[in-house]
Amino acid sequence: MNAPLFAAALLIGGLLAVQASVNLQLNRAVGTPYGASTLQLGLAAVLLAVIAGLAGGWAVLGGLPDVPAWTLIGGIASPIYITSAILLFPRLGALASTGLFVTGQVVASLALDVGGYLGVQQRSLSPGMALGALAVVAGIVVVIRAQPAGAAAPTGRSQIPWLALGLVAGAVLPVQGAINAALRGELHDAFAVAMISFIVATAAIAVVLAMLLALRRTPAPRTAELHTVPWWGWLGGICAATYVTVTFLLIPRIGAATTIALTVTGQQLASAAIDHFGWFRLPERAVSVARIGGLAALGVGCALVQLA
Repeated sequence: MNAPLFAAALLIGGLLAVQASVNLQLNRAVGTPYGASTLQLGLAAVLLAVIAGLAGGWAVLGGLPDVPAWTLIGGIASPIYITSAILLFPRLGALASTGLFVTGQVVASLALDVGGYLGVQQRSLSPGMALGALAVVAGIVVVIRAQPAGAAAPTGRSQIPWLALGLVAGAVLPVQGAINAALRGELHDAFAVAMISFIVATAAIAVVLAMLLALRRTPAPRTAELHTVPWWGWLGGICAATYVTVTFLLIPRIGAATTIALTVTGQQLASAAIDHFGWFRLPERAVSVARIGGLAALGVGCALVQLA
């Protein structure tokens, strides 16, 4: 019976939406999204290193020279997603941003399943899977076009790069899960794999931060205001670590498309609540009838992908 696995996928999807929201508080205190991402990912790496050490996971690290090099780069997806969420949530809102992430995730997970890429078990493309993907795309179009008054106008030409960023940020998540699942197949330890993923993620975003600082394209991170971050503003790293670890454990068990379909459903529900009630100090954006319709289309599409 896969009910517990399905429930876990829904829960971590909700955590992903929470992570993106609470990270904004850290960004305001640090003054640059790249500095905030470095700090949050670093905290997650330290947490996972402690857990891996307590669970005896460090012993498998001696096998790293023998694993394929591509299985070590999954962590690059985390800074892409976290930084994108920090940039997009204030511009598009939680629901529209997450809708873009969902679309990218569903399309990428279908490509992984149908193509059998990165070690994912291959599945034939069924009519239900194709219809599900189309419903997801239709749903995000409705969600974006139904942005409430006062929100950014994501349909304008100037917003096209932001829309593309949201799609790419979503697409890298199932790719990350598949890569980490392949690495776990090599090392046979979940916490060690998660630790490696976040060490890579932290190093990647730290290099980007250093380059942008050298080019004077971002302000220097500040620490004087870190005391103003609410306690829940530090939960982003825990949410990210939980999502990454559980995702690559689920993909080999229930498939990439099913895992992503369930996680994005959790994302949608949590993001709708965050937008509607203005949780985590975000602006309230009422979930209109049109947006509920788009949300429903996203849910139907995810269900079709899952059941196909």
